[in-house]
Amino acid sequence: MDAAASESLPLHLDQYQTQAALTARNPKQGTAGIHFALLGLFGEVGSVLSELKKKQRDQDSYFAYRASITEEFGDALWYFANVASRAVLKLSAIGQRALRTLGDWDKPTPNGSISFEELQAGVEFSGPLVDDTVEAGLIGLAGKVGRLLDDVASGRIDGNRDALSAHLVEVFRALIRAANDAGISLSDCARKNLEKTSGRWAPTIREYAPLFDETEDTEEQLPRHIEIDIMERTSGKKTYVRLQCQGINIGDHLTDNKIEQDDYRFHDVFHLGYAAILGWSPVIRALFRVKRKSKPLIDETQDGARAILIEEAVATWVFNHACRLNYFASISSLDYSLLKAIKELVADYEVERIPLWQWEEAILKGYEVFRPLQEHRRGVVIADLNTHTLSFKMT
Repeated sequence: MDAAASESLPLHLDQYQTQAALTARNPKQGTAGIHFALLGLFGEVGSVLSELKKKQRDQDSYFAYRASITEEFGDALWYFANVASRAVLKLSAIGQRALRTLGDWDKPTPNGSISFEELQAGVEFSGPLVDDTVEAGLIGLAGKVGRLLDDVASGRIDGNRDALSAHLVEVFRALIRAANDAGISLSDCARKNLEKTSGRWAPTIREYAPLFDETEDTEEQLPRHIEIDIMERTSGKKTYVRLQCQGINIGDHLTDNKIEQDDYRFHDVFHLGYAAILGWSPVIRALFRVKRKSKPLIDETQDGARAILIEEAVATWVFNHACRLNYFASISSLDYSLLKAIKELVADYEVERIPLWQWEEAILKGYEVFRPLQEHRRGVVIADLNTHTLSFKMT
């Protein structure tokens, strides 16, 4: 089933809960695992309130409000679903009771399930709205979560699944009410959240998208196997890096372009990483003179100067971050905010369809090679676009 057909079908709560659990990275077990997920829920509800505050303060200048509030509601749903999963509670059962009164509390649900669309039946999604009613609803939601955490802190929840379930029904009821007041579709929030989380975390079996230039003539394709000798040289008081491919000098001599030296002159390794893992690098495409000239629009928009500047901006942005973290030497996972910023930088370019887990891999692989290159000051960097690998060989 294609994505369009899938989006036309109702999204059921248990379906969402199952898919949300697949992207959970909660290292703790038992009660500690529930507490960990509850911290996330509390934080995301706070983020929803923060988005409303920013919109009230900045008004029309905060143009990202719709996307941000949708994302934060989705994140709150994700943590809520994972709290329920950790407590072995079905999201559909919680959702059913959130819509019920005592009179119909145990009334069976048709087909044994409930969808996000049913949770908000009859609601007009004219939002996101920013009025006193929305503010009151969100503060009420925060209060419900706060009372839940207060009971957790006092130990009244530990070992008492019924007490936790009752709290979760109240929180979910408040979440639905807040979304209704804000004119926000929880189905939309949940779908976008699944898209975000599945793109963030690498699947068990990694499937890379076809290379962007796979259907182009060979002379307009990025080389599928690249070996570049990167070496540091000194001329007078100036230290620079030179690149050679098959004994031929390519590109310009590179310096750090900074008063305080930081070895950024070796940064072409990052471009090679983008080429190998993402199948994308306007910089490498320009170096090897394989721009897609037969397609003028692609040549101008995807391979041109602005695309090159965007790639350089990504490399510089990440490098400034990496300098503070020992060049990611002991890090296996990148901060989501860093990856999200990259996604925003490359919006409207062909590489925007690449999932965040693949970006993370490209960056970390680049630094795996950068560190020994920085140590030895010379080496061969091998980028293979067919196998999506990047490696270092001493010379």
